[in-house]
Amino acid sequence: MISGNRPEVLANIAAMQINGCIGTPLHPMGSLDDHAYVLEAAEIDALVFDPTTFDEHAAKLQARVPGVKLLLAFGPSAQGTDYLALADSFTPLPLVAPDISPDDISSVNFTGGTTGRPKGVMSSYRLTSYMTQVQLAEWEFPDDLRMLIATPLSHAAAAFFIPVLQKGGAFYVMQGFSPDAFFDMVERHRITATMLVPVMLYFLLDAPRAKNADMSSMESIFYGASPMSPARLRQAIELWGPVFYQFFGQSEAPMVVANMRRLEHDLSKPERLGACGRPSPWVPLALLDTEGKPVADGAAGEICVRGPLVMRGYKDMPEATAEAFAGGWLHTGDIGRLDEDGFLHIVDRTKDMIVTGGFNVYPREVEDVLTHNPAVQQVAVIGVPDAQWGEAVKAVVVLRPGITGNDALTAELKQQVKDAKGSVQAPKSVDYVDAIPLTPVGKPDKKAVRARYWGDQARGVN
Repeated sequence: MISGNRPEVLANIAAMQINGCIGTPLHPMGSLDDHAYVLEAAEIDALVFDPTTFDEHAAKLQARVPGVKLLLAFGPSAQGTDYLALADSFTPLPLVAPDISPDDISSVNFTGGTTGRPKGVMSSYRLTSYMTQVQLAEWEFPDDLRMLIATPLSHAAAAFFIPVLQKGGAFYVMQGFSPDAFFDMVERHRITATMLVPVMLYFLLDAPRAKNADMSSMESIFYGASPMSPARLRQAIELWGPVFYQFFGQSEAPMVVANMRRLEHDLSKPERLGACGRPSPWVPLALLDTEGKPVADGAAGEICVRGPLVMRGYKDMPEATAEAFAGGWLHTGDIGRLDEDGFLHIVDRTKDMIVTGGFNVYPREVEDVLTHNPAVQQVAVIGVPDAQWGEAVKAVVVLRPGITGNDALTAELKQQVKDAKGSVQAPKSVDYVDAIPLTPVGKPDKKAVRARYWGDQARGVN
């Protein structure tokens, strides 16, 4: 399915589940080549699309991928069957459960491709059901639930579909995000809950209306998908109150690996704002070293999970699947540690670690320090080739509106990290940019940031 946010997307998700289909979303911002790759890799035979935007695109995809036999359009189309008219031609009948087992595949979702060729994550009906049960048990949904969908329904926002319906809630869907449109919808419809990725929250905080918009109806702002700046999170809590609820997961084990409840966002414990919550009691989790053994208390290790929440594997990638499940655990690729209160802190992704002068530097820790500076809106810390140190720490910074980068600010940022983390962690250089590139799902694209500095080198480490 490829479509912008519209009600028929949700109806189609329900239809696929009722019929026992295997669904694969295409990101609306993806390229023709990206979409063709996914259709071939997932062995898609039917493409559902929004004809107001993707009529010609759908035809090109069918021409590129012969396996796509059926085009179903959300309305009149020059290329495919009018799906809505077709639906109107059927007589309503009692629902009959599809002939599926819990371990049958319900969806194949492709990773963002930040580590090479995108992998098709195969999720079972058991996984989807289990995730929903944990959401209903753990997540703090308002009793009077009016849910504003501001992110693409093709990705994480769709995970709110069943829980919100089970809670008797209503959806209010934005077709495109902007701070003004967001604040308008919250005020007009007295929205009580929403889901945001961190970069969207930063835009809201920096908007002229941030301090004057009426957010009094808001009870829960769910956030996740990428690390949140503790400094910006504090700013948001001070502005809008204790309404933030964090979820942590990944495509291979979605949404509910860890959760941080609203009142656990404790401003008297600033270090906690850098955590992603407590591990879910329903999801077995361990921090393992490179030999697959549990790390010592307080030490960092790879976050590994198992149980009903984890994927079946990567489609047609047995070696990658075996690597992901080494030792009987799903290896998330995230490095984390548990603090004395049992909160999980993501130190970094294993592939993002910088080795400088023989010392390991985790970019997330440096980014957290830099975002405390009032001049910084967003930052990505990467390792760049360095003749002396092997790799040098570089900060790529987006400044707040009206602020210009200069030598004095650069020196200030370097000193700030040196004071907080030591000289090894301090950036050797700072670049100021207008924007940090994002992946199709809204995460900072470290691969794209690194590419500018590593050029055509054969290795990504130095």
